[in-house]
Amino acid sequence: MKQKMVKNPRDLIPLFKDGQRILTGGFGISGTPLTIIDMIAESNVKNLHVVSNNLGDYGMGLHQLFIRGQIEKAIGSFFTINREAVVAWSRGELEIDLLPQGTLAEAIRSGGAGIGGFYTKTAVGTELAKGKEERVIDGERYIFEKAIKGDVAIIRAKTSDSLGNLTYHTTARNFNPMMATAAEIVIAEVDEIVEVGELDPENIVTPHVYVDYIIQTGYKKEGDQYVKI
Repeated sequence: MKQKMVKNPRDLIPLFKDGQRILTGGFGISGTPLTIIDMIAESNVKNLHVVSNNLGDYGMGLHQLFIRGQIEKAIGSFFTINREAVVAWSRGELEIDLLPQGTLAEAIRSGGAGIGGFYTKTAVGTELAKGKEERVIDGERYIFEKAIKGDVAIIRAKTSDSLGNLTYHTTARNFNPMMATAAEIVIAEVDEIVEVGELDPENIVTPHVYVDYIIQTGYKKEGDQYVKI
């Protein structure tokens, strides 16, 4: 059986290639795989297309990749919190594909379920609908949204067993479980690794079949801040 546990995150650097689409879990910093992102920031990969709710906090998370010029395109919902990203977009230095948050979640879920896309009323008649197929269903206007899949998904979980079964902690779950289903390679960063059989099956959210690699996080939470261990 394949060994999924990786002691040194840098051993995973060869998995990342220029131009890849990377699905990144998290809502703000909560549920964000900070250790994995630190490792990517140390690499030379560039022209990345990241799918995430946002671009991290200043100096943390995806913001590191942005300020290093490693991100070519960002697909997500809440980018305006990062003024530097807005300025980069206005200068043509960063491509942004803005999606309503529910649409983003459903697009990723569809990608993981093998569905090519879906129709939604959200954003009909707005700038976000430009260039998208429109159809009238039961007298109401809908637009078509393509499913989202990634080359690599980097996710954050609370606990993993040695097989890769994952549990999550409250709202830190956010986009992580659906991203685990929608990428060719899935890397999970976790607080704790336990032996097989120690997790209550009823608490497992992501089955091990979706997870390729597991690393232990290098961060801990102190108050409302994440600090390196």
